[in-house]
Amino acid sequence: MRERQASQGARRAREFEAFVAGAAGRLLHTATLLTAEAPNANPRARRLLTLALARTYASWDRLRGEDPYDRTRAYLAVRFAHRAWHQYGALGRARPHPGSTLANLAPQERLVLVLRLYEGVAEEQTAALLGLPTERVHAICDRATATLLHPPRPPAPAVTGAKVAAS
Repeated sequence: MRERQASQGARRAREFEAFVAGAAGRLLHTATLLTAEAPNANPRARRLLTLALARTYASWDRLRGEDPYDRTRAYLAVRFAHRAWHQYGALGRARPHPGSTLANLAPQERLVLVLRLYEGVAEEQTAALLGLPTERVHAICDRATATLLHPPRPPAPAVTGAKVAAS
C-alpha cells in the first residue's frame, strides 16, 4: 500500500514539475502584466504565481481532465482581483512601475485586458470568472485599449519667472 502511494506521489510530482516547466514562464509574464511591475523586479507577480501554483498543486489529483493552465490562470486572476480590491478599494489604482506600458490602467482594466488580449480568454469566460456582465467586460476592455492607444498627456510644465511683455 505504501509503495503504491509513494509511486503515485512521485508520478504526481513529475507531472506537476513538467507542467511548471512548460507553463511557469508564461504565467509569470501574465502575473507581471497584472501587477504592472518591471519584468526584472516583480516580487508581487512572483508571489501571486507562487500562490497560484501552490493551489494548483494542492488540487492536482482532483483536476480530472481540466486544463491545469486554465485552473492556475483563473486562480491567478481571481487572487489578483481580490488583493487589488482589498488593498486599494474597489479595484482602485495600485502603484505600478512607472515604466510599465500598463501603468496608466486601473487594476481591473489591466486584469480584463490581460485576460482578453494576452491570454485570449473569451469575453464570456472572463465575465464568468470575474462575476461581471459580458457587456461590462467589453466596456472595460474597450476603455483599457483606448487608454493604451491614447495615453493621457502628462501635465504641462509650470511656467516660472516668465515676464509678460507690455504692448
